[in-house]
Amino acid sequence: MRVARGLSRFVSKTLIIAEMEVRKLRHDQTELITRAVQPALWLLVFGEVFTRVRAIPTSGLRYIDFMTPGILAQSVLFIAIFYGIAIIWERDLGIVHKLLASPTPRAALVLGKALSASVRGLSQVVIVYVLALLLRVDLRWDPLALLGVMVAVILGAAFFSSLSLILACLVKTRERFMGIGQVMTMPLFFASNAIYPIAIMPTWLRVIARINPLTYEVNALRALMLENGAITRALATDFGVMLGATVILVVIGARVYPRVAM
Repeated sequence: MRVARGLSRFVSKTLIIAEMEVRKLRHDQTELITRAVQPALWLLVFGEVFTRVRAIPTSGLRYIDFMTPGILAQSVLFIAIFYGIAIIWERDLGIVHKLLASPTPRAALVLGKALSASVRGLSQVVIVYVLALLLRVDLRWDPLALLGVMVAVILGAAFFSSLSLILACLVKTRERFMGIGQVMTMPLFFASNAIYPIAIMPTWLRVIARINPLTYEVNALRALMLENGAITRALATDFGVMLGATVILVVIGARVYPRVAM
């Protein structure tokens, strides 16, 4: 019973932190509109052009179908990886000190912020699905597949936002954080199977892609989003890797979070 009560309090405090963060988004929804520009450019320009290139091995999928899940994963990555900048702003405003003085567990603080980043990530699901409909991407619409897409996006956003929070706690300044964030995003994106299959990569890049969490998010999204995407046992591996990696980063984030206030 004591364990159950402790877990219940942890979940409750995590959701309170997440709700506080989501409330900020409700007061300023322009971010959701501006975030629609990037996936639109990738799908409407890059996707439409490279769909005409027949040499890319996409296992029988049209190229625009193949890359749509990858662009959703990329959009979630770009939102989450810069989420740590909010931690630095909160430190400057004194909010971090108040949170650290509260009885809320550090892990609940980190996980709550990760979940709020996931809400922003879910907004990209709507945007990408609308664009995919306009481009006649052959999407899967059964409820379990849609639920799986949302879970994959939540895990992906939670992982990369936790990584972002850890970086913010270590570098402590907005300038350094933005520099490191910009350096990280494109290598993570291009060293994955988001816009081309792993099979055509050079050997050294394949190794990096296999350990890149974004690859597993793209695998899950591709299997769940596309009508021709194969639902295989690999989904358990994809979700297992994302969940395990997120838990590890939340634990690390809980340990380093107090450093941002130093």
